[in-house]
Amino acid sequence: MRWYNDPTKWKFIDKTLEFQVTPKTDYWQKTSYGFCVDDGSFYYRECGGEFEVNVKLTADYRSRYDQAGLMLRLDHENWVKTGIEFVDGIFYFSTVLTHGHSNWSLVPIKEKFESIWIKGIKRKDSFEIHYSMNGKGFQMASLVHMPKQGDMKIGMMAASTDGNGFVV
Repeated sequence: MRWYNDPTKWKFIDKTLEFQVTPKTDYWQKTSYGFCVDDGSFYYRECGGEFEVNVKLTADYRSRYDQAGLMLRLDHENWVKTGIEFVDGIFYFSTVLTHGHSNWSLVPIKEKFESIWIKGIKRKDSFEIHYSMNGKGFQMASLVHMPKQGDMKIGMMAASTDGNGFVV
């Protein structure tokens, strides 16, 4: 695995990756806000064909738009990021699908949680996104279309759009 926009501090503790999210970073393309950013931290490996990926995330969210989750990426204009995003004091399970322009969907998380588990399943030209608050019962959050094919970068993503960073 390797970094795309590596954070200033990161380490492995046993089999757990811990890192400090770089301040004022995000992934977004054009829609509504008109800006393009591609500078969040992303720890990934390349995968081809169909696959399943599972991650468990724990983060110390602090500021509006702090986010941590899973990213599937072909290039800077074709990707999906999904995970927890902290927006105006509320935690959401967030999914941003980008094909030139970004589309954003949010599901409020009403229960308290320490960690979240995310499962992504790549099948043909689609990517299924599931999440769980306990690592056992998964709920499907999104099914997104990935029309372009090829080796994809898949891994953990985090950004701190308005904040000064946080620990994932």
